[in-house]
Amino acid sequence: MALKFSTKAGMLETLRACLESARIAPLVRFTVADWERDASSCLASVKKELGEIPYIVRSSCHREDGSVESNAGAFLTLFDVTASELEPAVKKVIAAYGKVEANDEVLIQPMLQNVSYSGVAFSHDPNTCAPYRVISWSEGSATDIVTSGAGGHTWQQAALAPLEPPAQLVGVVKLLEELLRHFDNTPLDCEFAVTETDADRELWLLQARPLVLSHPVETDEQQANRLQHIHQKISRGMTSHPFLLGKHTAYGVMPDWNPAEIVGVRPRPLALSLYRELITDSIWAYQRDNYGYRNLRSFPLMPHFFGLPYIDIRVSFNSFIPADLDDQIAGRLVDYYIDRLLEEPALHDKVEFEIVFSCYSLDLPERLNRLGKVGFSQNEQDAIATSLRSLTNRIIHPETGLWRSDAGKLETLNSRREELLNSSSDPVERIYWLLEDAKRYGTLPFAGLARAGFIAVQMLRSLVAVGLLFQSDYDAFLAGVSTVSGQLARDRTNLDKESFLAQYGHLRPGTYDILSPRYDEAPDIYFDWEQKIEAATSGDSFSLTLPQMRSLSTLLDQHGLHSDPVELLEFLQAGI
Repeated sequence: MALKFSTKAGMLETLRACLESARIAPLVRFTVADWERDASSCLASVKKELGEIPYIVRSSCHREDGSVESNAGAFLTLFDVTASELEPAVKKVIAAYGKVEANDEVLIQPMLQNVSYSGVAFSHDPNTCAPYRVISWSEGSATDIVTSGAGGHTWQQAALAPLEPPAQLVGVVKLLEELLRHFDNTPLDCEFAVTETDADRELWLLQARPLVLSHPVETDEQQANRLQHIHQKISRGMTSHPFLLGKHTAYGVMPDWNPAEIVGVRPRPLALSLYRELITDSIWAYQRDNYGYRNLRSFPLMPHFFGLPYIDIRVSFNSFIPADLDDQIAGRLVDYYIDRLLEEPALHDKVEFEIVFSCYSLDLPERLNRLGKVGFSQNEQDAIATSLRSLTNRIIHPETGLWRSDAGKLETLNSRREELLNSSSDPVERIYWLLEDAKRYGTLPFAGLARAGFIAVQMLRSLVAVGLLFQSDYDAFLAGVSTVSGQLARDRTNLDKESFLAQYGHLRPGTYDILSPRYDEAPDIYFDWEQKIEAATSGDSFSLTLPQMRSLSTLLDQHGLHSDPVELLEFLQAGI
């Protein structure tokens, strides 16, 4: 028969009779009514049952350890109380209750000696409500370091995981499992301590209470099935694929289309679905294929594991390979990219600048030299450079550059949107066409313009790397570029509230999350309208000297890039 939770003292007293995996120290408890009626008798019972040794005087209030509200740590515990200090200590604990009920209790136990470590153990993750065994502990004699939030170590593991916990936690896990059996698998947490002497080691249960969670939990078996499904999905991803280069893959939340920043690591289902539909299922691959990269059109970029989105690194890195590059060279290049990221995972948000070669830049031949250290011959490095040069020329060409046609599509999006919103079409049909147009005339060209932006920044960086520009020139160039965010900041300075919201009110911080209020739905959350914002002052203006222009013209010719200095600078500004 399952046990039922009661007060802190009541639970410990009940468990003393049946608990096998840990010990519970002797205890004396009495109610506030008992104390008020005969305090001397209460004190005498403590000394008779426990002896005159240091005590721990603990709260056992009906407002803590409940099934709806925990109030863990809300009341008072006093340590190392001597017999002469016992009476005032009890009064302090009762006073800490504030509103006292007659059946509220005081719990007194011997103070544990020789404590080597102590902490708190959860049957379920209190943040996600998933059945993970979570144990936080700290070394030393103080038994309240973890519960007070002052520090400690944490270990967690899925309930039915086939792995053994660390040796020092084996007994604590067994304690959790026994408590779950006693309370019919009701989620719970417990406080514990371990004492050590030369003779033996003892695990002590200090407290057991129901764990208050925000939503119902799944069973250990349901969670194990989910984890097995994820394991199988990842295992399949780690094998070779007939239409993908690279021996294996990895998954990340920051590379490429960066779900961590754009939708978050735990997006709502609709936000995740919208992001996949508008970009990462197919649009992203159409854009790269259009720009001359390898065709990945049938490969979704962003799988998810029960709602947690990740970028498939192998798919991403395949998509940065020029379409005309030899497959043998391309396959080794993808493996090199993946291996380098695994060796330096801190670069996961900088893959375009630090790992992959996605375009031609004036310092590319020097950067390609690192491939020689991993077995790429000079001829193979030259072949990579040739493919990237051809691809880059098609994108940045001053007249026929692919980015120019993408920029024009945004006007089509605006005109079609107005026409659609003014039509009498059915709401569901309107949603369909808004999404279709958002992909065809919105996110597809946006992806192209973003590609142009990445290329522009890499090209600008390379001007510094080859010594044509100083870092101050680089900074001045970027400061002089007019961007969407810069225009928003200027308009926030110059426009009144109504005009600003008329222009920007449709925006929301979580672009894909329709539960995130738009600017015009909750303007006072996002802006302090009383604050006077100073207009940004421009720094040094950017300009090239005549010798720099000549040097740049020579470099462009030497590297076979089809652009003159003025056209290149126009592309850099437009792309960024």
